[in-house]
Amino acid sequence: MISTGSIRTVVGIIGNVISFGLFLSPMPTFLTIVKKRAVEDFSPIPYLATLLNCMMWVVYGVPFVHPNSVLVLTINGIGFFVEALYIAIFFIFAPRRLRLKIFGILVAELLFVGVVLGGVLGGAHTHDKRTQIVGILCVIFGTAMYASPLSVMKMVIETKSVEYMPFYLSLVSFLNGICWTTYSLLRFDLYILIPNGLGALLAAAQLLLYGMYYRTTPPKGGLKQNLELPQIVPTNAPEFLSSVTIER
Repeated sequence: MISTGSIRTVVGIIGNVISFGLFLSPMPTFLTIVKKRAVEDFSPIPYLATLLNCMMWVVYGVPFVHPNSVLVLTINGIGFFVEALYIAIFFIFAPRRLRLKIFGILVAELLFVGVVLGGVLGGAHTHDKRTQIVGILCVIFGTAMYASPLSVMKMVIETKSVEYMPFYLSLVSFLNGICWTTYSLLRFDLYILIPNGLGALLAAAQLLLYGMYYRTTPPKGGLKQNLELPQIVPTNAPEFLSSVTIER
């Protein structure tokens, strides 16, 4: 008979693959930035937020905080390097004022993660206590990230158009949330369950909206505004924040 641990490992590997695909979904945006040698009106904030989220889940997944979390550690480690690459591209092609803003946020994030890591190592002497402290912080950041698609969903309802809420991105986000929710239930982990369960519900709501407003969506180019696609990633495989950037 296949053990629960083996099933959990398989689910985690599938989650890693899906999450990696989500990490790569903004690639067309950055190819455009490199081609034009300018960031235009694209915002670096979603990628900076995702970088922080990945760093926090890496801290959560290291053995001295939460043992037996290799698959959480691997995908967030990959996510860290992917997001770092995106931010590096932003930094290269951004104007000086935006570079200073990016640098300031990066320093603040690194200091914050350093304080958290130092705090749990110095002040929490058991795995349970370290897991609790870092896990609560991960849930807070993850929940905040999952609230971001609400703005896109609001726009869909107001415009009765799903032009800027891609079906496949919503579908993959839903599958990703379901995958990591299942992973958290097989060996119960509340800190992984909360953000990913919420992410699965929000992605399901997006799919429902897509079904409701697909037929009322105007042809391509029917709206004058050109927006960057929303980015959605579950926290432990993280993610992307949703963002809407208007080009004028």
